[in-house]
Amino acid sequence: MTTPSPQHTRLTVGELAARSGVPASTLRFYERRGLITSERTSGNQRRYARDALRRVTFIRMSQQLGIPLAEVKSVLGLLGEGRTPTAEDWARISHCWHDTLTDRIRRLEDLRDRLAGCIGCGCMSLSSCALANPGDALGQEGPGARRLAQP
Repeated sequence: MTTPSPQHTRLTVGELAARSGVPASTLRFYERRGLITSERTSGNQRRYARDALRRVTFIRMSQQLGIPLAEVKSVLGLLGEGRTPTAEDWARISHCWHDTLTDRIRRLEDLRDRLAGCIGCGCMSLSSCALANPGDALGQEGPGARRLAQP
């Protein structure tokens, strides 16, 4: 069996878009932000290493978790360039957000459990707030919600 030539092991922007489900314009945006890299052909066309597909998937999953692109870029920087990341590499960088996500889940569960009873006692004049916050005592602490955990 013959080994594919280097130009066949690289993906065009259209191929990467089709495989990842991410529009080509978004891929170019990711590249401008330094999240993924490409090489240029003699005709100035982008070509992506096949591991770009995993990077794009990681970026999209991170975005769905609400992680800012600047943080994604920082963590992707731990992978280094010039080699295909291993499963251990991906596990290591994914672990970077374990504590952050655990805390976010805890706060969201707490908010879900308290949402109907008190909209943060900001107080929105809900009749039940007269019981939870008699005399608007929480208002003396300053503006904004007082009973929601601060991020």
